[in-house]
Amino acid sequence: MPFSLLIGIHSVDSALTRAPQQLRLVTIAEECRNPRVQEIAGRAREAGIRVITESRAVLDRRSEDQRHQDIIAEFEANNIGAEKDLDRVLDEVESTPLVLVLDGVQDPHNLGACLRTAEAAGVHLVILPKDGSAGLTPVARRAASGAAEVLPILIVTNLARVIRHLKDRGIWLAGTTDSAGTVLYETDLSGPLGLVMGSEGKGMRRLTSELCDYHVRIPMQGTVSSLNVSVATAVCLYEIVRQRQLS
Repeated sequence: MPFSLLIGIHSVDSALTRAPQQLRLVTIAEECRNPRVQEIAGRAREAGIRVITESRAVLDRRSEDQRHQDIIAEFEANNIGAEKDLDRVLDEVESTPLVLVLDGVQDPHNLGACLRTAEAAGVHLVILPKDGSAGLTPVARRAASGAAEVLPILIVTNLARVIRHLKDRGIWLAGTTDSAGTVLYETDLSGPLGLVMGSEGKGMRRLTSELCDYHVRIPMQGTVSSLNVSVATAVCLYEIVRQRQLS
């Protein structure tokens, strides 16, 4: 199984806390004097995970000069699947399904922030298109603050086919667009639901939008016409959480 690179104290600590069995190697800088890094390395050793030291220059190269804080790790991500895994993941959901579909979010910071909110809001599955998406890069994983290591995530080649399959499974698809006639807060979002968020700037692709059962918008009171996609995702997901707690 290919591994992902986790960069920085929070990313490695989150993986060690939430999914230690998926960590295969932790590397710390020889020059490191940070007690937090040393504490994480000690916990990793206690968990049976191999820990090595390298020069800070090696960590700089491996992390492509991202801020690694003297620690990186190799992580075998068994929470990442493909279209063939869709039924298996949905069959494991024991409550009303909530799926987040991110149709081409291209900024890794936005993608990571969406995943972080999704995990906090209790989303059961996140679906990403293989093409036109930022992908689960080290930057996205760091922004996700550990969510990318535990959320079930499917990376799919044919998003339209996956959306149709969700509908066949009785999951309604709610697309988000500024031009929708229906306001988010006036829509019943308490049932089996797939929330579809579009890319920065362009929004959902045409076919994705056409496959949605209905569209909603976030009401804007000021002069700004739209929200950042990660902020909009948070607003929508927590309205769904609010409605489900009331139902």
